[in-house]
Amino acid sequence: MAGHSKWANIQHRKGRQDAKRGKIWTKIIREITVAARAAGPDPDANPRLRLAWDKATAANMPKDNILRAITRGAGGGDDSNYEEIRYEGYGINGAAVVIDCMTDNRQRTVAEVRHALSKHGGNLGVEGSVAFLFKHCGQFLFAPGTSEDKVMEAALEAGAEDIVSDDDGLIEVTCDPSDFAAVKDAFAAAGLVPEVQEIVMKALNEIELTGEDAQKMQKMIDMLEGLDDVQEVYTTAVFNETE
Repeated sequence: MAGHSKWANIQHRKGRQDAKRGKIWTKIIREITVAARAAGPDPDANPRLRLAWDKATAANMPKDNILRAITRGAGGGDDSNYEEIRYEGYGINGAAVVIDCMTDNRQRTVAEVRHALSKHGGNLGVEGSVAFLFKHCGQFLFAPGTSEDKVMEAALEAGAEDIVSDDDGLIEVTCDPSDFAAVKDAFAAAGLVPEVQEIVMKALNEIELTGEDAQKMQKMIDMLEGLDDVQEVYTTAVFNETE
């Protein structure tokens, strides 16, 4: 994978997310509301809500906004009935795409997702068509220069499954989703601050895209992420840092 840098891809993705801050807030509020409805308003007893709260804090969302979303989800006035749907498909050069959505109108959402894929050379697949190419796991990414020994010590004691560093010095830690909170707390206790900490669908094998292919795939991802009902987009595609 000459030229491909996971660290460069992470920085690229974070920059794009920062540019879409307002829409990210809307998506996080929806996640908080659904999480509170599903398992209650206490983040200490609701791991999914705690993760959504952490996302909100990282996105600089005011606490009042968070609490209002929790109240709505717990039965204090939310009149929307969102359901969670996962769509699977293909992008450029066979790169797989998983699109997690929350919607109150399934027909609208599938039409918008199908359009975004087809407009940029992709297509919508059937359930299970690409999910096997991903692993559902907790993921922590540490910037180059972080002490690998310190990360390893904290991670292994908390139950992490795997610790890998690449040529750039990026350190990746993965764990079972059920152990995410314990690993996160262990890193915080050790004074370690990940660049990324979330529960994801991690690509098991990546497809590097360059040039026009990379541009088309990025436009597809941007369009999908721009849809109101789309919460997360995962792909096996990675982009050459020189493009």
